[in-house]
Amino acid sequence: MKPLLCFATLAALAICGQALATGALAEVTIVDRDTGVLLTPYYHRGEYWVAGTPGARYAIEIRNRTGGRLLAVTSVDGVNVLSGATAGWGQTGYVLDPGESYQITGWRKSDAEVAAFTFTAAPNSYAERTGRPQNVGIIGVAVFRERPPLRAWVTPRTVSPPSESRFEESGGARDLPADTIAPSTAREPLADMARAESAPVASAGVGGLRAPDPAAKLGTGHGERESSYVTYTDFQRLQNEPNEVVRIRYDSLENLVAMGIVRERRRVAPNLNPFPASPVYSYVTDPPG
Repeated sequence: MKPLLCFATLAALAICGQALATGALAEVTIVDRDTGVLLTPYYHRGEYWVAGTPGARYAIEIRNRTGGRLLAVTSVDGVNVLSGATAGWGQTGYVLDPGESYQITGWRKSDAEVAAFTFTAAPNSYAERTGRPQNVGIIGVAVFRERPPLRAWVTPRTVSPPSESRFEESGGARDLPADTIAPSTAREPLADMARAESAPVASAGVGGLRAPDPAAKLGTGHGERESSYVTYTDFQRLQNEPNEVVRIRYDSLENLVAMGIVRERRRVAPNLNPFPASPVYSYVTDPPG
């Protein structure tokens, strides 16, 4: 029975992990850094949503699920997290080795520092403060496969004797994009993250009642400086357009409930006593004063 129980547990964990991840080439999850919990993605009308807590720091965790290197061009609120430019997928990004995971914890300020990502009211977001409010509330990761190195395949040009044969390199990938120089992730240990429960089914309302109007929209602020080290590497993209684009939208839990994306949870009355008629025993109390 034990092997069967172990297998069932592993299967349940695998299902939970699938519910928390988005992307086929790269697994992308959002981590609340203040609690260490992965934010549950809610799938609604073709898009993933997560509920952020105002004031909390968060990270974008990306895991390379392939056997080759990947380039992850990452944007928050329509802004490139490395350069601060209005985001485009032809820009620079983070390079991940096969199977590697990395947490992007903030806006890149230098090779050694970032300004932490924080959930904040949209007017205080970095995008709005820099005059770009149009895309506040969305995280994007454009994933590129790496172009394989050219192999020195040779073919005989004529049927001359070996001593007189002439050779040429085979063509094939010369019209692909030029080299892309991208920061490479530093080898930093990742904190153990507690897994949240699997995503519940989205509901358009609770008990047929009209949902309240959404409150102020949530955005990403420019938080305190933190240490975060990177190095640089060469990366040649396999193609001009991304092999995969992962989009995750976010807002406060109250707003997701108001929009019908998350089913409202019933609150449980606190401090319930299952034995109210029984005496309560305590330990030694502190002395007066």
